[in-house]
Amino acid sequence: MMKLIDKIKEKLSGLVEAFSRYPLTVAFLTAAAVVNAMAIHQDVDYSKYLLTFLVGAFLGFALQAAGERFSDKTSYRIGGMALCLVLTLGYFLIVRQYNSTSMETWIRTSVALFALLITFIWVPVIKSKVTFNQSFMAAFKAFFNSLLFSGVLFIGITLILTAIDLLLFRVSDKAYLHTLNIVGMLFAPIYFLSLIPVYSGVADKNRTSEQLEHNREKVERSSLCPKFLEVLISYIVIPLVTVYTVILIIYIARNITGDFWTDNRLEPMLVSFAIAVILIYILACSLENKFAEWFRKIFPKVLVPIVLFQIVASVLRIQETGVTHGRYYVIIFGIFAAASGILMCFIPVRKNGIIAALLIGFSLFSIIPPGDAFTISRASQVGRLTDTLIENKMLENNTTIPNPSVSEADKKIISDSVNYLAMMEYTQEISYLGEDFDVYEDFFDIFGFYRYEENAYRQDSIYLNLDQQSPIDISDYETFVVANFYIDNEKLDSVITEFENNGKTYTLTRDKTAVSGMLVLSDKTGSELMRIDMKEVFDHFDTSPGGDYQIIKDSMSAAEATFTQENDQAVISLVAMFLAIEKSGSEPIYNGDFYVLVHIKK
Repeated sequence: MMKLIDKIKEKLSGLVEAFSRYPLTVAFLTAAAVVNAMAIHQDVDYSKYLLTFLVGAFLGFALQAAGERFSDKTSYRIGGMALCLVLTLGYFLIVRQYNSTSMETWIRTSVALFALLITFIWVPVIKSKVTFNQSFMAAFKAFFNSLLFSGVLFIGITLILTAIDLLLFRVSDKAYLHTLNIVGMLFAPIYFLSLIPVYSGVADKNRTSEQLEHNREKVERSSLCPKFLEVLISYIVIPLVTVYTVILIIYIARNITGDFWTDNRLEPMLVSFAIAVILIYILACSLENKFAEWFRKIFPKVLVPIVLFQIVASVLRIQETGVTHGRYYVIIFGIFAAASGILMCFIPVRKNGIIAALLIGFSLFSIIPPGDAFTISRASQVGRLTDTLIENKMLENNTTIPNPSVSEADKKIISDSVNYLAMMEYTQEISYLGEDFDVYEDFFDIFGFYRYEENAYRQDSIYLNLDQQSPIDISDYETFVVANFYIDNEKLDSVITEFENNGKTYTLTRDKTAVSGMLVLSDKTGSELMRIDMKEVFDHFDTSPGGDYQIIKDSMSAAEATFTQENDQAVISLVAMFLAIEKSGSEPIYNGDFYVLVHIKK
């Protein structure tokens, strides 16, 4: 019991110490939690303020780590806090000028926060007896400890709220979000910081021998690899990564003259492999066993050629797609991974801080103009779009000229570039598109054809809806009925409707023999007047490359949604209310609801 009480006291004292070590960080995290609570309660976007407070929190603990390592003066700490406030204010003044928080802002900020986190881990051990490997292990353990404690705390509070809701009185659904906000935004990061030891620094000369001994013991305890983690890394993770590496090498060897250079699926696999190898290498540097030693000797040499192949493949892909921020980061990470692999082959493990410095440098380079991911990708995609328009004589005197006869390859280039520029909110900067350009509403009018939009998983599934406000002209038809066609046709009645025209009775039925179904019009005697293969109807609306209906819209007009078939006895028009063409499997799956309009010829 006493041990448990001592443990609780130690944890509480650690939290109190975190408040005193990182006052600005705690203040900014509290502000972020308040902003999040306001957003949950009011359903308002406060993302600019949230990002600002997060930047302040990360700057706070990074500058505090630098202060602990290099100075013992109170003036330095006050100056660091002032610098933190000034930089945070500067960030806010930059983001507040935009109407919304764009994807570019989120990515730039995320990369900057990542760089500050690595700085926080690396700076305390610069030219220190404690290695970067030890500091990284301490941060690694602190992260998962805080994750575990926060998860248990959140689950416990959630169960209490649920019990109150079921047994006592109604609890608002937002209470769970507020709990997640407080635990995730406030408790988890503060608890993480409380587990980070005070490393040796200039201020050691002002500490008592007891304080120095306490700090030294905490550093040793925090940086010691637990037996569980050692077993996990050495005897489970390393063998799994080895098998994964063998599979990659076999694939590359078999496809080096073909698919390897154009296989988009392989790129994220290679990046994941590089991340895993570098992470495991740093963790394995704290281990002393044959598996860890073998990994440290072999895998840096394996990493370099694989990453070089990935860089070349990504550069070749740029020739087809132009530069995007995603591919920019793939390439720049590949360069970092190759450089890290070379360093790991030659430098001793205690010098791994160089890898951290390299990572910080590449991260900052990727977000600071003019060589940053966004300046380069924007210029690349605008240039690619402009060049393609000029080649097809679609741009003169800074004015676009619609051209529906453009080749399919150029249609895709134009569509891909415009899709990317619209996603990144860059289109307002392109004068010939106009400040109010809307990719959904204006694309056809400006370019003369409907845009391509490739599914992220290359499945090219189609989902289209009828604009409910679009009028349907039924003046040329005598019958109007709704018909449904779904993959589970067996649950639908075969007879859709019976109707009379000029004293004769006619029947619309579903023929369920075909995969997508048939629509059959017959007279009273059973003679077939018209048969429509619904696969032809669905294929008409296929918007994937090579399909018949090149349009991507949130909703279709009645004219766009209409498919008509005619013979010498009848005219049938099907107006698609909703349709879905699922292409995730080996065979497409067709589902749809249609208005069916029928005209019987005299």
